[in-house]
Amino acid sequence: MAKLTGKVLIAQGGGPTAVINQSLAGAVLEARKYNEVTRVYGSLNGVRGIINEELVDLTQETTHNLKHVADTPSSALFSTRDKPDAAYCKEIFKVCQAHDVRYFFYIGGNDSSDTVYIVNEASKAAGYEMRCVHIPKTVDNDLVINDHTPGWPSAAKYVAQAFAGYNLDNRALPGVFIGIVMGRHAGFLTAAASLGRQFEDDGPHYVYMPESVFSEEQFLGDVKAATDKYGRCIVAVSEGIHDEDGKPFMVKLSGRAETDAHGNVQLSGSGALGDMLSDLVTTKLQLKRVRADTLGYAQRSFLGVVSEVDANEAWEVGEKAAQFAIGHDQTGSVTINRVGEYAVDYRLVALKEIAAKTKHMPKDFIAPEGNNITPKFHHYAKPLLGSGFPEMHRLRAPKVEKILKK
Repeated sequence: MAKLTGKVLIAQGGGPTAVINQSLAGAVLEARKYNEVTRVYGSLNGVRGIINEELVDLTQETTHNLKHVADTPSSALFSTRDKPDAAYCKEIFKVCQAHDVRYFFYIGGNDSSDTVYIVNEASKAAGYEMRCVHIPKTVDNDLVINDHTPGWPSAAKYVAQAFAGYNLDNRALPGVFIGIVMGRHAGFLTAAASLGRQFEDDGPHYVYMPESVFSEEQFLGDVKAATDKYGRCIVAVSEGIHDEDGKPFMVKLSGRAETDAHGNVQLSGSGALGDMLSDLVTTKLQLKRVRADTLGYAQRSFLGVVSEVDANEAWEVGEKAAQFAIGHDQTGSVTINRVGEYAVDYRLVALKEIAAKTKHMPKDFIAPEGNNITPKFHHYAKPLLGSGFPEMHRLRAPKVEKILKK
């Protein structure tokens, strides 16, 4: 069977990351090698750019500049949170057919993988031959089948270093610090806060993830225990913490449930969860110097905190997408699979195996009490952070004996 000849269309969806442009550049440069490819287009603002015909011709972009863009965080083609339905997909096909697009690559997470699945099913129903490949990306690290997802290692490195910094500050001026981290359903990014621990008393002393039920009583007890033991306490809290009924804790505390375009409850974007937990500690435990921060967007595209492991793998999943679709005439989702102590290979799985599914933290990564992580998580995560993680040192000089205040 002859291979499809036509254009490639690439888009980026969902939240930006520090390495999403590596995948873009990898896919573009690999696609440009194939004789079957007549042009390589990029869609501005994800699938919305397709239906609005806001396309750029990446065939005319220089290799030199593409490599520089690859090293720049955030989505170079911009993004969207649009979730296509059947009518939306019809508009996508009008544009794809008009421009003779035969290869569609969408770089994104759960919702984006679902979009690729819908588009692929619609192409089959319309009798229009097109190869659709999902390229993985998400700081949440929650795509099933994948060992890990491009974007998460760099975000994890940022979170680990941020909490290491919080710990240094908190040790100098003790108090209670609460850090809110992204993660609606999966706690991988919040768990990364623990990766900067170096000394026995380093924080975060407790880590709360969506995979465990969040108990107000346990939280307050944990804060008190750490404060009693160390004279201070640092906790990392996922925005998606919930009660035993699955109700987001922020909704429980605030009584409000605002939703986004996908019907998801708005969680920590305003900093409200941190403020509520801070007020809870101040009121119930009568502790002074209680502070909370929400890490926010800085987790996703922070300039200068990029894992080279993450960057290299993000480039390669883009390359593999082009190879699978154009070189092997296949449709699916590229997955990262760990081999040995640490190496990876890439496989293509059916879109329906990935689309709209969520991976959670394995049970053996979480302490039985549900308020911390285990060494197995560290063993899993540390190879992904790459080199250059800063070391911390403490003064070791002995105390001078008191004369006046014995």
